[in-house]
Amino acid sequence: MISYRPLWKTLIDKDIKKTQLMNMVGFSTGTLSRLSKNQYVEMKHIDGICQKLGCRIEDVIEILHYNEEEGKIVHVK
Repeated sequence: MISYRPLWKTLIDKDIKKTQLMNMVGFSTGTLSRLSKNQYVEMKHIDGICQKLGCRIEDVIEILHYNEEEGKIVHVK
């Protein structure tokens, strides 16, 4: 499972609003909606975000895993 939580932190750190990012990178409101819902987004958009923000992919996405023993989703460090 992919989470875009690092992206929202990066935007806060850089004082950029979600709609500003959308306009900077040039993706649609639908893509912004998918990002907000942690849904699949094409790699070209992830690449565009990294290029425009001057950041690494780790600053945009994180991979979450389901831990069967604990019965919950966990963050991978």
